[in-house]
Amino acid sequence: MHDKVVGALALILLVSLAATRPADGQVPTAVDFAACNDEAPKAAKAGAASPISGDHLRAGSARAGTLAPNSMDFASKLIESSDPQIHGMNAEGAKDATYQAAYRSCMRRKGF
Repeated sequence: MHDKVVGALALILLVSLAATRPADGQVPTAVDFAACNDEAPKAAKAGAASPISGDHLRAGSARAGTLAPNSMDFASKLIESSDPQIHGMNAEGAKDATYQAAYRSCMRRKGF
C-alpha cells in the first residue's frame, strides 16, 4: 500500500512539473521601447486606448515631477520602473494617461 502512495505522489509530481511552463524571463529592449513610444501617441490620438486609474495617478505624478507610488523615476527621458509595461515609456508622454494606456497595451502585445 505504501509503495502505491509513493508511486502516486511521484506521478503527481512529474505531471505537475511537466505541466508547469518555465518563465521565459524576456526583458524589453530599446527596440521595444521605441516601437511602443512611436505607437502610443498615434493610438492615444485615435482614441484606441482607455486609461485606468493607475494611468491617471502616474500621469499626475509625472506632471508634478514627483515619484509615483510604484517608484517610477521621471528624471530621465525614459521612465525607469520595475513594471515592464511602463518601463521605457517616454517621460513626456507619461504625463498623459491615454498615452500611458496605449504604451502599456503595446508592451502587453509584445509579451511584457
